[in-house]
Amino acid sequence: MKQSSDNHMIPMTSFSSGNGKGIVEDVYYYTNQIVNVIMLGKPDGDWFLIDCGMPKCGEEIIEAAENRFGKGKPPKAIFLTHGHFDHVGGIVKILEQWPVPVYAHELELPFLTGKQAYPEPDSTVEGGILAKLSALYPNEPIDITGHVTAYPPDGSLPELSDWRWIHTPGHAPGQVAFFREKDRILIAGDAFVTVRQDSFYKVLVQKREVHGPPRYLTTDWQAAWETVKKLRDLRPAVVIAGHGQSMKGASLRLGLKKLADDFDTIAIPEHGRFV
Repeated sequence: MKQSSDNHMIPMTSFSSGNGKGIVEDVYYYTNQIVNVIMLGKPDGDWFLIDCGMPKCGEEIIEAAENRFGKGKPPKAIFLTHGHFDHVGGIVKILEQWPVPVYAHELELPFLTGKQAYPEPDSTVEGGILAKLSALYPNEPIDITGHVTAYPPDGSLPELSDWRWIHTPGHAPGQVAFFREKDRILIAGDAFVTVRQDSFYKVLVQKREVHGPPRYLTTDWQAAWETVKKLRDLRPAVVIAGHGQSMKGASLRLGLKKLADDFDTIAIPEHGRFV
C-alpha cells in the first residue's frame, strides 16, 4: 500500500475541525479539517467508516473512532464516496491499523490501485481563494490493491441492508452517495456540498448553504447537474455532505431545489478548464 506520490499535509482548517455530531443514534460525522468522515453504527455495536479524510490525518480519524466506539473495535468495512485526496488522505494509515475491506465504485478503482491519476485541479476556474490555491492539492493515485473491491452492482452495501449506494458522477467518474429510505438520510459525498467550498471565509466558519460540487475538481458539469436532480428527487430529510455541516428541513429542501433548477447559473462556473 502507498499513499499518492504527491501526498502532503494541506494547511487549511475550519472552526468545526476536530468535532463530531450525531444525526441519529447510528449516524455520526466527524469534521477533519475541512472534510467530513461518517461513522455508521451504534457506539456499542458494529460500525462502518465512510471516507478517510485529509492527507496525514489517519491517526486523528482512528482516535476519533476509538473515542466513539472504544479501542480494539475496527470498522467492519470502509465505504468510499470517491477517491479524491481529501476523502482518502488517511486510508493507508487506517488500513495499517485496521486491515478491513474497502469498497468503491468500479470507475474509481484505477485511482485507488495506482493505475491512473485524476486530472490536475483547475486553479484557473472561477471562484474564491481556495480554488486559486488548488494547484497545491494532490491528484496522483493511491494504491490499496488487494484491499479495495467494487460495490455490488445491485446498489446494496455489504452488511448494511437498510442503506443503498447511488452512482453520482460529475465531480468524479465513480462518485457515489448513500441513502437510507426509512429516515431519508442522505450521505452526499461531494455531489453537492453545504458550504461554499472555494470561499476561505465560508469554509472557515462553516456557513450552511447548499452549493454545487467543489469547482476546482469537478470535471463533468453536465453529469454533475443530472446527479443533483437525481438527489433532489430523493427528497432527503437530512444530508451530510463531504464538506460543510449537516442540513435538514426547509433550508435543505429549498436550497437543493434551487440548486437543481438553476445549476447552470449558480453552480457551473463562467470559466475554467472543464467548463
